[in-house]
Amino acid sequence: MDEHETLPVPMVGTRRQRRKKLTDVMVAELKPNKRKRYFHPDPELPCHGVRVLPNGQKSFYVVIRDPWKKQRWIKLGNTAELKIEKARDKARDVIDRIKQGKSAFEPPPVKPDSVEDVVNDWLVRHASGLRSGDEVGRVLKRHVLPVWRDRPFVEIGRSDISNLLDAVEDNHGPWVADSVLAALRSVAGWYVTRHDTYRPPFVGKMARVKKEDRQRDRILADEELRAIWQASGNAGVFGSLVRVLLLTAQRRDKVATMKWSDFSSDGVWTIATEKGEKGNAGSLKLPQVALDIIAEQPRLARVPFVFPAPRGNGPLTVFARHKAQLDKASGVSGYTLHDLRRTARGLMSRAKVQTEIAERVLGHARPKIEATYDVHAYDEEKAEALAKLAALIERIVHPAENGKVPDFPQAAQS
Repeated sequence: MDEHETLPVPMVGTRRQRRKKLTDVMVAELKPNKRKRYFHPDPELPCHGVRVLPNGQKSFYVVIRDPWKKQRWIKLGNTAELKIEKARDKARDVIDRIKQGKSAFEPPPVKPDSVEDVVNDWLVRHASGLRSGDEVGRVLKRHVLPVWRDRPFVEIGRSDISNLLDAVEDNHGPWVADSVLAALRSVAGWYVTRHDTYRPPFVGKMARVKKEDRQRDRILADEELRAIWQASGNAGVFGSLVRVLLLTAQRRDKVATMKWSDFSSDGVWTIATEKGEKGNAGSLKLPQVALDIIAEQPRLARVPFVFPAPRGNGPLTVFARHKAQLDKASGVSGYTLHDLRRTARGLMSRAKVQTEIAERVLGHARPKIEATYDVHAYDEEKAEALAKLAALIERIVHPAENGKVPDFPQAAQS
């Protein structure tokens, strides 16, 4: 209300007359004042009435003071669209809310965040700082969003998760199912820090791979290594990757994302280091057999990776299908690509490589005090270790006529 608009008051010295009941017809007959707007009260409901503008427009209003004594003018609707009985019902609700110190109208329900909304927000605000963020994002986009994309995130329950994991396990195996579970746990753990009432639906024993099976100690026997090596020769890019994994003892993702630009002219591979990474082998002078395998890979225009994906310009990422084909061709199964790294580590010990040098080849994190004081690069020692590894693998895959692999000669004593 402004200085040009006041509520009607009785004239001094006159008898107050009882107002007539305000009807829709009477509202329609209210005449505008061409000089100013005015408010016509509703006799049946205090604080409610009709506001009439000079242009003839009329609207139902509630005029009331809130608990802090501030006068509030609250529009309910145009009289051409709202009947007076309906206006009174709305007015009663508004009056009650204002007296309680609330907003005039109950706010509309907020649309809940969908699974896609939460995943996309997680990718932008959290995953970018994770070393495994890209891989977890790929898992979510491939296995979660196609199923739950538009569902409210907070409504995803344990039965939904169990059903999803069952489907993933049936089609892709228990290890992939557990990677989906880990991805969902990561997103939910992040989401709970940003919302007051959300409670993640996860409980124990939802993983599909047993704890004892996660502590793997699988290494390939000579016969298995020989069969895999021979079958990998006909397995294209994936087969070459498998051979390089054995010859370098490096993690799968490091070899898979190897770039041509990572190599110097003398065959030294500088392993890319990601933000937050615990450590890797740094630079490795690869044995000639590994360099020959790498040199045989097709160099495609606009593709920087040594082991490219079949389509696009990215690295090879689909391993399960290729490994299943290799398992069938070699007759060897029950191992993972990471077991090749463990096998290579065992072969280095068998080839009389000193433990501290073998650990440096693998790029395992060293004790803090050692890393602080021993800054020697060990480039020659690591190169010699890989040469011994390659020589032993050569003896295993091409054994003597009697089928036995000769013992590796003992290292010379200084």
